Amino acid sequence: MTSCETLLLRLFQMKSVRGVVVGAGVVGLSTAVCIAENLPLCSVTLLSEKFSPNTTSDGAAGIVLAAEFPDILLERQRRWFKDSFDNLLAIAQSEHSPDAGIMLSSGWQIFKEVPTNRKPFWSDFVTGFRTMTDGELKRFPDHKFGQAFTTVKCECSTYLPWLKERFRKAGGRVEQRKVNSLQELSDSFDFIVNCSGLGSKQLVGDASVYPVRGQVLKVDAPWLTHFIRDGDGKTYIYPGIHSVTIGGTRQEGDWRLHVDKGDTDGILDRCSRLEPSLKKAKVLSEWVGLRPSRRNPRVEREWLQLQGRMVPVVHNYGHGGWGVTIAWGTALDALELVRQCLKEMPQQAKL
Repeated sequence: MTSCETLLLRLFQMKSVRGVVVGAGVVGLSTAVCIAENLPLCSVTLLSEKFSPNTTSDGAAGIVLAAEFPDILLERQRRWFKDSFDNLLAIAQSEHSPDAGIMLSSGWQIFKEVPTNRKPFWSDFVTGFRTMTDGELKRFPDHKFGQAFTTVKCECSTYLPWLKERFRKAGGRVEQRKVNSLQELSDSFDFIVNCSGLGSKQLVGDASVYPVRGQVLKVDAPWLTHFIRDGDGKTYIYPGIHSVTIGGTRQEGDWRLHVDKGDTDGILDRCSRLEPSLKKAKVLSEWVGLRPSRRNPRVEREWLQLQGRMVPVVHNYGHGGWGVTIAWGTALDALELVRQCLKEMPQQAKL
C-alpha cells in the first residue's frame, strides 16, 4: 500500500473516497480505468451523456502517430506517446487483441515536400521507422519524401466497450446522464476528473476549446493491408480488422455533424489517387465527428469552491485528433494528479 493510500485509510476510516470521471470517449475511459485499477480505496463513477457507439472516439481512424504540441515540454509529450504506444502494443500482442480491437499496422507516411523534421519525436517508439527508398516512392509520383514504419491501430468501436468492461471489473460504476455543471457533482463526490472533451467549452467555460470537423468513410477493401497517410493529415487510408477507413477532413471551427457529399467525393478522389484499387471498393458507411481541439491538451489540476467546499478537479481534455495516440499517457498523468489531490485533502479541509 502506498503512503497516499495509507493516509486515505486513516483519513476516511475505511470509507471509500468517491471520485467521478466525466466523459466516456477514449480519454475518459482510459482515465477511469487507470484510477479504478490503481486506487482501490477509491469508488469511481463514470458519468457521460453518450457512450459507445455514439462518442466522437468511435469514429476515430485510430492509427497511433502524433503531432507536436507547441507549449508542452517535449519530454512530457514523449512520455505520453510512449506510455500509450506501449500499452496498446502489449494488448495487440496478447490474447486480448481481438476482443479489444487492437492490431499492428504497417505502412507509409508520404510528403509532397521534404519536411523540416524528417525524424519526429515519436519515431523512437514505433517499430522499424526508416526513410522510404526512391524505389518505394515511385508509387507516389506527386510526393518527394516518405517514412515507413509499423505502429498500432485501434478499432475504437471495439476498444471502448472493452475498456468499459475492464473498468467495471475494477469496481467502477457507470451512469449515463448529462452533466451541466461541476456544482451538481460536488455533494456526491470527493474529487472530479473532467474528460468532457469539446463539452469543456460549457462545463468549465474553456473558450480555447474548438471543434475540428472530421469526415471519414468505411469501405470494403480486404485486399489492402498497408496504411498510406499523406503528411498533411488530410488524406489517409487505414486498413482495419473489418473494413478500411479512408479520409478525411480537418475543418476548424465547423460544427456541422451531417455528412457532406462534396467531402465524400473529395475523399474518394484523393484516396483513389494514392490507391487506385479503391475505385473498386464498396462504401459501407460515412461518419462525421468533431475533434475536441485546443492549442495544447489540458492535463492539470485545480481546487474549486463548489457548494461551499473546496473540491479537487483534474482536467484531461483537448487532445484534438490525437486522442487514441496519447489517451493512456495522459490518463496516467491524470492518475498522478488525482493522487496529489488526495494527499492535499486534509490541508484543504482546514481552509
